[in-house]
Amino acid sequence: MAVDKKEKREKKERVSKTATKKKAAAEAAAAAANTGSTVESVADELRKLVVDPNRSATGVLTSQRDSRDIKVEAFSLMYYSQILISETTIEFNYGRRYGLLGPNGCGKSTFLKSLAAREVPIPDHIDIYLLNQEFPPTEMTALEAVIEYAEKEIKNLEARMEEILSEDPESPLLEDIYERIDSLDAATFEVRAASILHGLGFSAARMKFKTKDLSGGWRMRVALARALFVKPTLLLLDQPTNHLDLGACVWLEEYLATYDKILVCISHSQDFLNNVCTNIVEFTHKQKLAYYGGNYDTYMKTKQELEVNQMKAYEKQQAEIKDIKQFIASCGTYANLVRQAKSRQKILDKMIEAGLVEKVVKDSNFKFFFNCAGKLPPPVLSFTEVDFSYSGNMNENPIYKKLNFSVDTDSRIALLGPNGAGKSTLLKLMLNKLTETRGTIQRHSHLKLATYSQHSADQLDLEISAIDHLRKEFPDQPQDITHWRSQIGRFGLTSSSQLCPIGQLSDGQRARIVFCQLALSAPNVILFDEPTNALDIETIDSLANAINDFEGGVVLVSHDFRLISQVAQQIFVCENGEAKLFDGSISKYKAQLKKEIQKTFVKI
Repeated sequence: MAVDKKEKREKKERVSKTATKKKAAAEAAAAAANTGSTVESVADELRKLVVDPNRSATGVLTSQRDSRDIKVEAFSLMYYSQILISETTIEFNYGRRYGLLGPNGCGKSTFLKSLAAREVPIPDHIDIYLLNQEFPPTEMTALEAVIEYAEKEIKNLEARMEEILSEDPESPLLEDIYERIDSLDAATFEVRAASILHGLGFSAARMKFKTKDLSGGWRMRVALARALFVKPTLLLLDQPTNHLDLGACVWLEEYLATYDKILVCISHSQDFLNNVCTNIVEFTHKQKLAYYGGNYDTYMKTKQELEVNQMKAYEKQQAEIKDIKQFIASCGTYANLVRQAKSRQKILDKMIEAGLVEKVVKDSNFKFFFNCAGKLPPPVLSFTEVDFSYSGNMNENPIYKKLNFSVDTDSRIALLGPNGAGKSTLLKLMLNKLTETRGTIQRHSHLKLATYSQHSADQLDLEISAIDHLRKEFPDQPQDITHWRSQIGRFGLTSSSQLCPIGQLSDGQRARIVFCQLALSAPNVILFDEPTNALDIETIDSLANAINDFEGGVVLVSHDFRLISQVAQQIFVCENGEAKLFDGSISKYKAQLKKEIQKTFVKI
């Protein structure tokens, strides 16, 4: 009797809880409907953005339909008839955070788009968000854009709950939906949305800007804030730290380090991968996915140990095969030796049938360099008491006041500071793309400047090949194809990638074309504005070596802590109208940022 009473009481509590949840969800959904938004449902909107007729994928779901883990076997992915992944397994477990690694062009971004488009049978109850482009320009403010997305998500969850209740009231999926609706909590939308936007660098005033008045970089942050607020079951991030300053990068690391659903991200930042990821997934040269436990440093250590052991096993087996073959060859026609030779041959055949240990294939690390026009005596580029305001009126939003700054052909300078503080503006002043409001900017008469900006690759003609592009840019150089294959090959763009339309290349491969163009221009000083946005880790290391070997001066704006640590000899912080020399290393600067962020960090 006591047991029956307990069961009845628990059932009554469940029914009451269900009714309360349904009411809350319905109210939130009604609020969402009253916003007047004409945007499609979250799932339909995402699928529409990532559908590509040139991409195809196959696979078989082997995890349980109602599981929050994802396992797809026999997965293959093709793009423009090129096989990117062949007959491998996708396995993402709930509560884990995965970093995707692989060389530029191996298919990492295409893989995320394929998952987001549900080209493999991912269960419908697993909601997906892919961050790979900025929020569109609309009449909504940044804050409204985040709240609007959360309201749509509650509406979707409520509809899903109604569907499951009608089909299977005892489904284990219901509890998860209840938790999601509770965690979203419509009553605190504005406060929590503002907290995330603030962490990503938005001031209170900028949150109220209409998204049509924000730059692409800020609209990308809006898209990221929407994802972080809703916390989907499967969150796919493609280079999430692009367009972020160092402070926002540190905040994002802190936030994602506690993400308790499934996170799959592509990142070139070793710091980010170390501080966020619990697992690493590597795109191998055999077009498979290899899984490693731990962060990036653990992955590197494990991989090196596995390769050492594999190489030892390979060498031992090859020595054994050599001995067997030598014995068989020496047996001649003697009857007793022939029997032994046949026996050894059977051993060899069994080894081959079982599969021989493969030789370790190292990733191809390429080395490139930037040509230099030569040293120049100082002063090469100097700022004296420079004031600058975009309006020309120093009483209205001045960017710099009485700035004194200089660059020589021996300089290795990193410019740090929050977005909007004037880092890119300072580079434009150096390039003479902007004119100082007051003061003097003096340039050496023979100074030749070159720049790499985060938008350089966007200016390439996507209809022609890399070789045709370089031929057009440098008509005075030899035009034979062998010459240009050699030039672009030094930057890691090889074989068919040199001749196919640039539009079919990955962002990282396009960046290599720009690096090649930069090297051929032979400047005295190179200005880099976020050069790592599209590069894989190996290419970033090659870039660091090229910068260190460059005989001219370098000014770098980057959010990649490791690159800065490898190349910068001076760190200047741009803030409050000044560019001040920072007394310390980049690791000290990051520790300082982290300390400041942790004081105000709010877990959403």
